[in-house]
Amino acid sequence: MNTYAIIETGGEQLRVEPGRFYDIRHFAPLKPKNLSSNTKILIYRVLMIRNKTTISIGQPWLKNAIVKGRILHSHLENKITVYKMNSKKKTRRKFGHRQISARFIVDSICLDGKELYK
Repeated sequence: MNTYAIIETGGEQLRVEPGRFYDIRHFAPLKPKNLSSNTKILIYRVLMIRNKTTISIGQPWLKNAIVKGRILHSHLENKITVYKMNSKKKTRRKFGHRQISARFIVDSICLDGKELYK
């Protein structure tokens, strides 16, 4: 596709295109209990938009730029196991955690009130 945007969410920068889905962690605006299916989201932290041959770059974010999408579902990622051991002290510690991720699909990219791609 010729239209894409670079957004910042969950401490990551993602290159998103309309019609594709992405997994994000630490989705700030919504709590895990509110991550239900078909929840509409608006992302205002847009760093760059490319539309065919024109490129718009923000300082640090673009004004009047919105990425519209909706959450497909939330899920738990695979468990991460951390094992700490001090060899000469005979101490061992094992723990782990699972992070909550949300899969969302990008519906459209808007700049100055015009939808660049639906």
